[in-house]
Order: sequence, then C-alpha cells, then structure tokens
Amino acid sequence: MERTENPADFHRQVQKMFSDIAPRYDFLNRLLSGGQDRYWRKRAVNRLSPKEGERFLDIATGTADVALEITRNFPQGSVQVVGMDFSDKMLELARQKIDALDKAASIQLRNGSAEDLPFEDNSFEGTTTAFGVRNFSDVDRSLREMHRVLKPGGRCVILEFALPRNAFLNSLYRIYFEWLLPRIGRLVSRHPSAYTYLPQSVASFPIRNEFSILMEQAGFKNVTFKELTFGIVILYTGLK
Repeated sequence: MERTENPADFHRQVQKMFSDIAPRYDFLNRLLSGGQDRYWRKRAVNRLSPKEGERFLDIATGTADVALEITRNFPQGSVQVVGMDFSDKMLELARQKIDALDKAASIQLRNGSAEDLPFEDNSFEGTTTAFGVRNFSDVDRSLREMHRVLKPGGRCVILEFALPRNAFLNSLYRIYFEWLLPRIGRLVSRHPSAYTYLPQSVASFPIRNEFSILMEQAGFKNVTFKELTFGIVILYTGLK
C-alpha cells in the first residue's frame, strides 16, 4: 500500500489495514520491537509528565497502551485520558484491556480522526501520538488540530519511527526493517501488505529537523526531539 494523492482514499486504506491486523497487533508490536515498544511508551509518558487533575488526548490510541501508561501511577479517575482511534476493532480490543485493568473510570474511548478532532479548543493539558502521525492523511492539518485542542502551556508528545543516522547501524537496521520484518509481519498478521507498508512509510516520512519544522509551523513552541534506541525512534515534544 502506498500513500495516494486522494487523502480520503488513503484514510480508508489505512483504516482497513489496521482493522485487519488488530487481533495480532499487540503481539506483533512486542515481537518486532523486541519488547522495546514498552520502553518507548514509558519515555513518552515521562516526557508528558502527567499530573493529577489533568486531561489528555491519545490520538491513534490503537489498543490503548499509551493511555494505560498515562494512568498507570494514578488512582482511579485522578487523571482523565480520551483514547481516540479510527478503527472500531482496535477500540474494541482497547476496551477489553481497560476493563481488565479496571481503568474505565480514567480512560474514555472514542472513534475519530486526527485531521478533524471532535473537541473544543483548549480542552487538554496534553496530547500524545505513538507511531500514528505517519499514517495521517493530512499531517499538517493534524498537527494544527493537536495544537488547537491543547490548553495554553499544554504539551504535545509524539513518537515516530526513523532510520539510524550512523551509516553502519543504518545498513544493519535496513536489512531487518526492509527484509526480515515484513516477512515476519506478513506471516503472523496474515495481511499481505501491512508490514511492507511500515518500512516504506518510514522511509518517505519527514524526520528529526524536518518534522520539528512542521510542528513549529503548526504553532508549537520549544519543539525538541530526542533519539531513542540508536535513532530508530524519535521522541518529539512541543508546547502551546
């Protein structure tokens, strides 16, 4: 699957792809990242620095791993998270995890898209997105929407894949990322293209300084980025 010039078509393709792989999504995240996905989410939430009484929006929440991490160290209801995704199948799995961990008082799930967030201006102290921005049909509009729904002083934290800058590590990682990962992903997910799309989308997506500029153009201030795990993941932050 490739990004099409028609945003609506691309949106539908990505939505269907994630709905198709939803049943094996968590397992493949653990397997293909070697368990590092948990570490990346913890780093993102640490950077978000949630406090009691605050409200957060987790965009492209998937099965709610980031939303659950935000609430992990807080009593029931002392922080509020809205986990939003455009896949009902992902949200169904997220609801099962939330109920199993008795977090229903802290996490609300909602279907929606980043390009048109169904929330009032200045609604949240923080927004998070883990590995979702790359899949948005209109990245610039989505970033502006994240900025809009944040309260003044609110924090935006984004995790996204990248390729290592070091030439040797880059070569080794590409062997895994472009050859081995798609084969494992296709075998386990039983989806013909989802894990071929992953490395293709990473290779064509703006990263590091380029993406930081997009955040600044959307209105964010004090934009920074930090490389994690040898530069295969970038943690971006910005303030309203």
